[in-house]
Amino acid sequence: MAHKVQGIIARGKGQPVELTTIVVPNPGPGEALVQVQACGVCHTDLHYREGGINDDFPFLLGHEAAGVVEAVGPNVTNVKPGDFVVLNWRAVCGNCRSCLRGKPQFCFSTFNATQKMTLLDGTPLAPALGIGAFAEKTLVSAGQCTPVNPKASPAVAGLLGCGVMAGLGAAMLTGEVQRGYSVAVFGCGGVGNAAIAGARLAGATTIIGVDLDDRKLEWARQFGATHTVNASTTEPIAAIQAATNGNGADVCIEAVGHPEVLRQGWHRRAGGCTHPRHDHAQHSDDRLLWSRRNDEAKLVRRLPAEPRLPAARRSPPAGSLATRRFRYRDHCAW
Repeated sequence: MAHKVQGIIARGKGQPVELTTIVVPNPGPGEALVQVQACGVCHTDLHYREGGINDDFPFLLGHEAAGVVEAVGPNVTNVKPGDFVVLNWRAVCGNCRSCLRGKPQFCFSTFNATQKMTLLDGTPLAPALGIGAFAEKTLVSAGQCTPVNPKASPAVAGLLGCGVMAGLGAAMLTGEVQRGYSVAVFGCGGVGNAAIAGARLAGATTIIGVDLDDRKLEWARQFGATHTVNASTTEPIAAIQAATNGNGADVCIEAVGHPEVLRQGWHRRAGGCTHPRHDHAQHSDDRLLWSRRNDEAKLVRRLPAEPRLPAARRSPPAGSLATRRFRYRDHCAW
């Protein structure tokens, strides 16, 4: 028997979201029915409503959630009814070449529920990130359920499924921060502060948080930032260089926040482009490396271990020139 519950949907691009009745089927093979206890409001949900992810409207919003497994389908062994779980949007296969290499964050075959949740008239819903947790109950792949300590607060545990994972992953996996590194994080909201915590866990010794909000910068200090910069009153690049003996940060991470932070930050140094994703003067010492959470956290700048060719708008170093072999792709930003 299907379940009729309340959920929040986005019917069309830019349209107001609405609370309505949805139909959630009983779990089939490999699926789990979860009673949602808490779900955070993430910027990605706004991206869905604005058509920034795809145009598979109507969307069932919400994904940063925790709850209790109510029922499971056949062949489910990792969770059972009554388990307190965090919902994650990457149920990895465990068998592809990335999983077998110990890199499940690059899994080529992640799972979602096979059955569709629908509106009362039968219109299929597209759940945000395969979860759709702005609802009393949701249907997911059992692999998207990660059991955690039932004593944890659902509102806190749910953050592990999105914001914490995105920030930690940007620092520790995509950015590959190591002991002794210097790290700058642009945007000190939930994802940014998770990136700061990830950099601290990875052993970074200099961690600089950049934002426009003093309250967020105070949070950054609590999460492990050694330096903070208010980009509305201080030139961030100069401050980062001052904190790193003039070298600049080894790894810079852009977390979703106010785009003005970037306009006043490293993009001005690279040639004045005001678009947060464009930099027309980038060269080998300012390469772009986008993380898999493209709309949540991006590794935007990483200095090499040794200097290569000078940037287009930078004066060449003093002294005699030496012949050196190089590959074209080392010098080309894109």
